[in-house]
Amino acid sequence: MKNNDFVKAFLSIIGISENGIDQICHTAKKRIQQASLVIGGKRHLTLADRLINGEKQTWSNPIQHSLQAMIEVKPSPVVILASGDPFWYGIGPLAINNLTHKEWESFPAISSYTLACNALGWHGQHIQTVSLCGRPIETLRPALTPYRRLLILSADSQTPHQIHQKLQEWSISYKNFYILEALGGPNENIHQLSQNTPIPNNIYPLNMVALELDNFIPLPFTHGREDHWFNNDGQLTKQAIRSNTLSALQPYPGALLWDIGTGSGSIAIEWILSHPTCKAIAIEPHADRAKRAKENAVELGVPSLQIIEDKAPEALQNLPRPNAIFIGGGLTSPQLLETVWDALQPLGRLVINSVTIEGDSLLFKAQQEWGGEITRLHIEHYEPLGQYHGFKPARAITQYVVVKPSDTL
Repeated sequence: MKNNDFVKAFLSIIGISENGIDQICHTAKKRIQQASLVIGGKRHLTLADRLINGEKQTWSNPIQHSLQAMIEVKPSPVVILASGDPFWYGIGPLAINNLTHKEWESFPAISSYTLACNALGWHGQHIQTVSLCGRPIETLRPALTPYRRLLILSADSQTPHQIHQKLQEWSISYKNFYILEALGGPNENIHQLSQNTPIPNNIYPLNMVALELDNFIPLPFTHGREDHWFNNDGQLTKQAIRSNTLSALQPYPGALLWDIGTGSGSIAIEWILSHPTCKAIAIEPHADRAKRAKENAVELGVPSLQIIEDKAPEALQNLPRPNAIFIGGGLTSPQLLETVWDALQPLGRLVINSVTIEGDSLLFKAQQEWGGEITRLHIEHYEPLGQYHGFKPARAITQYVVVKPSDTL
């Protein structure tokens, strides 16, 4: 409940635990009784049925239709029933997206993550949390690191089976696999399973999975993952150059990257892996490479990567302005450099890798106009040379890095 400045809120978001409405406060119960419209899942509406006097509405698909119905009855009082804490992987942020602070209030219940930590005796501040509600199972992969404890909110009764299958597929070892059902309610139940124990059937739909991981080879955390992580046809920014390129791009939380000529998608994928809130749009004109880049993104746990199968600069129209741009292919396309420079946000970074004289000449002209730095990157690999050994040089890369001035409109 908020302070007195918010008592005129038309929207009340009320969290309900497995114990039902008996555990919510008197004010929250009153809000339900007075609401002209109550929105929630079938289970929540059933739990609160004896308090509801207004219209009942189950969540629509897509959910935006229900949120629009909420706006249409404004300023009449509306209640949204949610699970646990509505602002912890819940409906809360979406429900208030276009509302002012005075238009809404929240009555949270104890979150399932808090209940899980208390059931297992785990330090909540040290636990990685992941929600698979409405998210692909592959989203889990970046969070899987040796000896870590992990709490996963399941989408339904099949999620524990899907997690178990993926752990086997990814060769992930674990000490304990917990399935926590109906936490906080009278039917609470916890299964503790070892590596070789099968997943039970008839799992309660509202469940969580808790993992105590063992030792294994994880998806690397730093930039410059080994090339074998990316399925490719040769169009791949190789490990050493990729590490240098990501360092030049300098990703940060919430930043958006345009990856032009993405090839296998490696730069865009590693950008997103830098932080859960990083975003990337990859441009690739070749259908087979675009498909491969998307497959790589899903396999490496970043299905959010947006792939546009088209040529730049035509494909760049109407896209959100990026915080960083990488050009790894198609540099000589007419008007490309001018287009990306205009689109780049002030203080954004433009990084371009070139391997041709024609591309290099464009970089020299860009440097004269916009400033920045040009660096020549040479990589040599140790290889057999007859009965001896030597270093074989890879194709040299010319790299241009520039930061757009803050006063550039």
